[in-house]
Amino acid sequence: MDIIFGIILPVFGTLALGYGAARFGLFDEAANRGLSVFVFNFALPLMLFRAIAQADLPESLPWGYLLSYFLGAFGVFGLAMLGARVLFGRRLDEQGVLGLGAGFSNTGMLGIPLVVTAYGSSAALPLFVLIACHSLIMLPPTTALIETAQGGKQSPGKLLLGLVRSIATTPVIWGLSAGLAFALLGAVIPGPLDAVVKSMGAAAAPCALFALGASLTRYRLAGNLREPMLMVVLKTIVHPLLVWLLARQVFDLPPLWATVAVTLAALPTGVTPYLFAQRYGASLETSASVVFLSTVVSVFTLSALLFLQRT
Repeated sequence: MDIIFGIILPVFGTLALGYGAARFGLFDEAANRGLSVFVFNFALPLMLFRAIAQADLPESLPWGYLLSYFLGAFGVFGLAMLGARVLFGRRLDEQGVLGLGAGFSNTGMLGIPLVVTAYGSSAALPLFVLIACHSLIMLPPTTALIETAQGGKQSPGKLLLGLVRSIATTPVIWGLSAGLAFALLGAVIPGPLDAVVKSMGAAAAPCALFALGASLTRYRLAGNLREPMLMVVLKTIVHPLLVWLLARQVFDLPPLWATVAVTLAALPTGVTPYLFAQRYGASLETSASVVFLSTVVSVFTLSALLFLQRT
């Protein structure tokens, strides 16, 4: 019960409040856009900066952590592509979009507040490591696959350069990098500045969840739900199961790192696969359904996962 009342209800209750406010016209698109800008440009970067600046860094990067997560992510990516081709006759570009939908977690809007709420500031370091690598590892091969399938002429080098430039200018990455610099130098955040950073960072989790809930009103269930449900099962059940097997049975990660990796794998699909579907005109209805359904289903799957990891 402490998991339900201490973690699940605060997290998903705030998300549901944002959804209800937007659904009934009490929080319009302009307001949500402004809140989202505040969250991603200020609150989340400052929260992560403070957490990383005060973290105890490991002597070496646990490569098994990254391998556990991303081998699992690309494993479900491949399974989603296979299912989309064999069961639903999808083209290669559509398979790429759906594969990304099965393997790309909502680490920003939901992952950061959930992990921090569930495991405290000690989880900030493994959270930072994954967020710093997530898009950089997942998006270039997906983009190359879809571009190739659609006969794109942009070179892989240009695609990678554009992605690196986009990530390098992201405020969350700046916050993480500044925090890492403080931690490496052993610097202490000055008292008055720390008070400002702490108060701003405290707004990150509830505001991010409220904004995510409001944004879910943009997505609708459409078409045959068999295909999106397959992607949801791969995302919320198969992905964390693969990561758990790799983290605990193959690479023998430290308990906290393994726990964070599995939790991040169990998150619902982020908005990025939907943006890819829009950009390339591939599997748009299914991608929208996957974002919405995986978020709803994750209320139950994450509750079960948090219970199992606490026992």
